[in-house]
Amino acid sequence: MDDLTIDRDAMGKLSKALAFICGADHPTTIALKTASESGSKSDIAKARKLFLGLKPSDRQAAMAMLTD
Repeated sequence: MDDLTIDRDAMGKLSKALAFICGADHPTTIALKTASESGSKSDIAKARKLFLGLKPSDRQAAMAMLTD
């Protein structure tokens, strides 16, 4: 997962999935939503770092929700 690339659209979808998994007020959910909306490189980098810092089970659950 270290070389994971997530576009803005996917970040928006991930933020919705994480809102369900971790809660809408979770820092990673907020960061993904912000990055999706702004598209700024710093917001994207922050969201990516927080997403990769999640428990593997939470990451996998969120990614699985994108494919369904």
